[in-house]
Amino acid sequence: MKITDYQRDEHRVHLLMFHLVWTPKRRKPVLVGEVAKDCRKVIEAKCEEKGWMIKELAIQPDHIHLFIQVWPADSVSNVVKELKGVTAFELRTKHTQLLKLPSMWTRSYFAATVGNVSAEIIEKYIAAQKGL
Repeated sequence: MKITDYQRDEHRVHLLMFHLVWTPKRRKPVLVGEVAKDCRKVIEAKCEEKGWMIKELAIQPDHIHLFIQVWPADSVSNVVKELKGVTAFELRTKHTQLLKLPSMWTRSYFAATVGNVSAEIIEKYIAAQKGL
């Protein structure tokens, strides 16, 4: 990461990034061809609307990996909820074969925070501040 990757506004400087993974219901390999292309378009549009920056997006037949930079007001659960919700609606509306699944996505997901400094560096920095 470079210092230029930090987002700034009037009162904040931040770098909040998540690695997210979620899967179709029953891990069915439905994210192929036009479904995958449309899924990418929907995710990109939602991220642009929200001001989220996609660092990397990989759509596999049975899961999605998304590396995303968000704003401080955006929780992991809300980001996932928004993306799963809009993709389920749009994809199932356009590709009616997806209506055979009881729902588009499983209720679960994987999320990890990603930063440009390690936990060890932060621990050392905070420990050093105690001596001030």
